[in-house]
Amino acid sequence: MPEIYIDADACPVKDEVIRVATRHGLMTHMVSDGGIRPSSDPMVNLVIVPSGPDAADDWIAEHVADGDIVVTSDIPLAARCIERGGKAIRPNGEAFTEDSIGMALATRDLMSSLRETGTITGGPRPFSNRDRSQFLNALEVMVQSALRHSRVQQ
Repeated sequence: MPEIYIDADACPVKDEVIRVATRHGLMTHMVSDGGIRPSSDPMVNLVIVPSGPDAADDWIAEHVADGDIVVTSDIPLAARCIERGGKAIRPNGEAFTEDSIGMALATRDLMSSLRETGTITGGPRPFSNRDRSQFLNALEVMVQSALRHSRVQQ
């Protein structure tokens, strides 16, 4: 069975992920360096990693397996998970794929350079209810695809 990993520190859709995972009976790992309230759901595993850059990312990348789903906005983490056969999705519902991850990494690097030089200021637009709705739809489709894939492999 596929499992779901949440890069939970700044994830705005934790509750939505748990709702979808519960509906499908999937184990969910919420990975954070602290400050996350534990869930009473036995299918939700709260993983607290040491503080530090990329500690949560490293834990997720080391544990994700073929067919698992990772919810993250972190493009390098998404790339690492895809390399291991996982699927990755942003909180706005945009899926990272083998075809799109290279361009996403390049765009991230370019935008980082532009911000460092002061050419571009500001951040992403605020998270909206439309983003939340798109995420729920996209996650449901991704979960159903992962479940079909896991049944075929059995």
